[in-house]
Amino acid sequence: MMRSPRLGWNKLYQIAVGTARGLEYLHTGCSTRILHFDIKPQNILLDDDYCAKISDFGLSKLCLKRESIVSMLVARGTIGYIAPEVFSRNFGDVSHKSDVYSYGMLLIEMIGGGKRVNAEAYQSSEMYFADQVYQLIEEGYDQGFYCHLMEEDKETARKMAFVGVWCIQTDPKQRPSMRRVREMLEGSAEALQIPPKPYLFSPRRSPIIDSLSLTESL
Repeated sequence: MMRSPRLGWNKLYQIAVGTARGLEYLHTGCSTRILHFDIKPQNILLDDDYCAKISDFGLSKLCLKRESIVSMLVARGTIGYIAPEVFSRNFGDVSHKSDVYSYGMLLIEMIGGGKRVNAEAYQSSEMYFADQVYQLIEEGYDQGFYCHLMEEDKETARKMAFVGVWCIQTDPKQRPSMRRVREMLEGSAEALQIPPKPYLFSPRRSPIIDSLSLTESL
């Protein structure tokens, strides 16, 4: 295993869609619904063609395909990717939407790894990076570090940002299903609605601006 080099937006988009398809299959494509509960960069393997494969099912849970809500005695997952309801049921029920939240944080981290920015300037901010992504959604992509992107890359970044923020909505009921996530990523950025700003993010973790730590399988 090795740390991946900086990837272009086309590759990031390919990995994002591939991971979304994988999670969609786990949630709806099997006879039993599989909830992963540990979606993060280290658990996404890439082959030589950058096809994404979801790995490490040590924390996963099974439930009937017609059901989704699961009981959980203790929180499971990785800090920074764990949905709020996994920490406290006051935020809602633990379900397949908890994987959607983790995927959203993964997507936002990919946005951070896919751009060329002054990392020190952003690491010095007290804001979560998800806040900065939401600012871009509100203020547009013709300023800051995105202003130098080609139009095609701007559209890719915009789609990934919109979908990422939809996925990390604090209320699980507001998050899209993975099928809807995949459809949004594969559709037009112009058709996407601006997501509400989440009022709670996962506990802060180390800066994610300067690299994308997806793991490659050799």
